[in-house]
Amino acid sequence: MTAPLIEGRGLTLSFGSERVLDQVSLSIRAGEIITLIGPNGAGKSTLVKTLLGLQKPDSGEVIRKPGLRVGYVPQKLAIDQVLPLTVKRFLTLTRSATRNHCEKVLTQVGASHVIDAQMSSLSGGEAQRVMLARTLLLRPELLVLDEPTQGVDVSGQAELYRLIDEIRHELDCAVLMISHDLHLVMAKTDQVVCFNRHVCCSGIPETVRQHPEYRSLFGVREADAIGIYTHEHDHEHDLSGHVVGGCGHDHSHDHHNHNHGHNHGQGHSHAPHNHADAPIRQEADTAK
Repeated sequence: MTAPLIEGRGLTLSFGSERVLDQVSLSIRAGEIITLIGPNGAGKSTLVKTLLGLQKPDSGEVIRKPGLRVGYVPQKLAIDQVLPLTVKRFLTLTRSATRNHCEKVLTQVGASHVIDAQMSSLSGGEAQRVMLARTLLLRPELLVLDEPTQGVDVSGQAELYRLIDEIRHELDCAVLMISHDLHLVMAKTDQVVCFNRHVCCSGIPETVRQHPEYRSLFGVREADAIGIYTHEHDHEHDLSGHVVGGCGHDHSHDHHNHNHGHNHGQGHSHAPHNHADAPIRQEADTAK
């Protein structure tokens, strides 16, 4: 088994008296898609920031491959509607690239026709594809996506997940996603990590869907209603989606006034998983 690109070991972090990360261990290897799911305020974004070295944990360590290239796609890009910024200019804001190179990465994500369009005029699906194209200029080894389909309709969401899967195979990169699109994400991920300030359970999608921790977090009815979504059809969609041709932890804390509406039983154990046991290359460096 190859060494992880990035691994967190026993990560703990508190903001004041509030524990945000509680002994979290997670590893990510090349070529795999891992999806973090959990309620609002569960600490998913904080975990990602900690893994990337943007937030220092109180205890634990993060070990990364030296020189790891990371591409990041945020939830949403806020651009002033009156700011004149073309897609081509946006792609080259922080790195030099020729027009041909920009056209190549836009073609990879199915958005070559918007190269001269204003960023402020793009639909949700177009904007997400442009941001994916921007990361491809870096040829990332790890692609991090925070709610990548926010503001995109259901058909467009399925197409974006398909595209992310294609990019994973083409670059042999790892993908770490934060998502609430439970129906869709289950079909395009190798491992699901059910997270609520600690790792409640993890594994392949079908296994996690049946796990008591997952059902406790999302509710029995919703868990039973969620199937593994597959998107097979004899037509295509454009960028806007139109057709063209209880874990023993205390969860009573306030998640930014988010009411989970569930109770956790006490004394039960977590399902075993492999994250904390992954081997590490000796040359890997520890995030400061």
